[in-house]
Amino acid sequence: MSDNRPGLPHRPDDLSPDGGVRRVRGNDYRVLQPPEQFTPELRVSVVIPAYGAQDKLDLALQGLARQTYPAALIEIIVVDNGTSPPLRLPGGTAARLVVCDKPGRACARNTGLAEATGEVIFWLDSDVVLTPGAIEAHMRWHHTAPYLSVTSYIRFTEAPLPEELPDDLEAAFEPAAPHAWLVDLVERTEGLTTDSPRPFSLHVGGATSVNAGLVRVAGPMDDDLIVGQDTEMGFRLYQAGAVFIPEPRARAYHLGPTMRMRQQKSIDRVSHAFVADRIPAYQWLRTHPTRGWQVPYVTAVIDGTAGYEVVRAGVDALLASTVVDLTVVVVGPWDTLDPDRRAPLKDPDLDLVLVHGHYEHESRVRLATSEEVDPRVPFVLRLPAGWTPGEDSLAVLLDLARTEGLGLVEVVLDEPASEVARLERVSSFARARLVARPGEPLDDAVAAVAGVQRVDGDQHAFTREPAQPVGRRSAYKARIQAKAEAARLAKESERLRAQVSKWRDEAARWRKSTVELRREVGTLRRELYTAQKAQRDMRTTLAGTVRRAIGKRLRG
Repeated sequence: MSDNRPGLPHRPDDLSPDGGVRRVRGNDYRVLQPPEQFTPELRVSVVIPAYGAQDKLDLALQGLARQTYPAALIEIIVVDNGTSPPLRLPGGTAARLVVCDKPGRACARNTGLAEATGEVIFWLDSDVVLTPGAIEAHMRWHHTAPYLSVTSYIRFTEAPLPEELPDDLEAAFEPAAPHAWLVDLVERTEGLTTDSPRPFSLHVGGATSVNAGLVRVAGPMDDDLIVGQDTEMGFRLYQAGAVFIPEPRARAYHLGPTMRMRQQKSIDRVSHAFVADRIPAYQWLRTHPTRGWQVPYVTAVIDGTAGYEVVRAGVDALLASTVVDLTVVVVGPWDTLDPDRRAPLKDPDLDLVLVHGHYEHESRVRLATSEEVDPRVPFVLRLPAGWTPGEDSLAVLLDLARTEGLGLVEVVLDEPASEVARLERVSSFARARLVARPGEPLDDAVAAVAGVQRVDGDQHAFTREPAQPVGRRSAYKARIQAKAEAARLAKESERLRAQVSKWRDEAARWRKSTVELRREVGTLRRELYTAQKAQRDMRTTLAGTVRRAIGKRLRG
């Protein structure tokens, strides 16, 4: 399968030795290896949304004035988000001040984004002071590939604010607390290079940069969200092919605690209510067994022109799947159907009319004239006409793709395969489009950035025989039984671990008793030896005394 859609614009430094854009598999950015010395060429736009706290903004701007990255390549845009009296820029500051009257940090950032002209966007909060080499540390990475998002290590200080930024930031702001959840995330995943299903969580607005072309692809921040805008945009960047990098050399100080640190439970309560609808990767927030969501986890695409019975068999099988977080796109020329046609039995488009009428009001089915899918959907299943998946087929394919980190799972029913079902990871295909070389099949690029695997459809309950959907009971029952068995085994394992621990404790006590007994035996042996020696000495002394007494008598 090939795709001729253009990727992001790139520079010569972005290219690998063979002339292609440098490729990252998954989120393992270590292959990029940015050089210690590089020639700065990319322009960076620093967007600072601000509301009040003029004193903190002044310090943040002073920190920007000290950056080691060339000032001529740094554009600073401060967005006053309705402060009264209005914010001002200190004299001599190389920054622009624009106003956003609509409340909300997302609106302020989008206002600044519309003004930005740089190849890289750097989100910076107005109460964050960058260390001098922070922007340079970010830009080292951006010069290696055109699809990166880089985040600084922020420390939270409660030190008194100086009127002027001192030369030694560490002396002024330490002791400071690290960004605990970020540090934990990075440490658990070896810097987000392994076992990181949600690397987009690293996209936080305090001090994060992202390629501007990638932002244009993903779209601006969602200003309908109350909180969680950074993470939601990070998810869309991930879907667009982004790689997320924590950069320890890029350090910053947050002047005081954040609102989340002060009111985490309240903010999480609000955030979870909204982001669950928009970020399907947060499956742990989607606990309801049957409800639908704004952005589904999977979209299945089916050809709606294959005949009413054929189309219905495939669609109904998908709707009966154990994966409920799913929509089905049925593709056909629906806009050509005449609603006022008479004599339906003689209608040459009767099958299309039947498919349209049968699913027009089904909430999880969308009748579309093209295969376009919401780019926020994590997975797309392309099901050939006439194929019917089993109740648990899709769930098994998703488990395989997630476990192996695959970008594409192909399902075949016979060899040689005349047609295949395809489960595509949208983020992997987006990355592949960014790095695919001219003329290279897109699937080959997907194999390079994520991986491709082919499986036997018979073994995954796919068939070409239409089947009456029986609902999700059997698969749910099997899963419930499997969970119960897993719980039983876990309990048994816990019991055995406890028994082993008991035996270890008992063995330790015996070892301790043995050591103590050996010590007592040793003490007794030493005492016995001393007593025996004393007895021998007494005998020797007594014998000597007797011999001397007998000698005296004999001499006398």
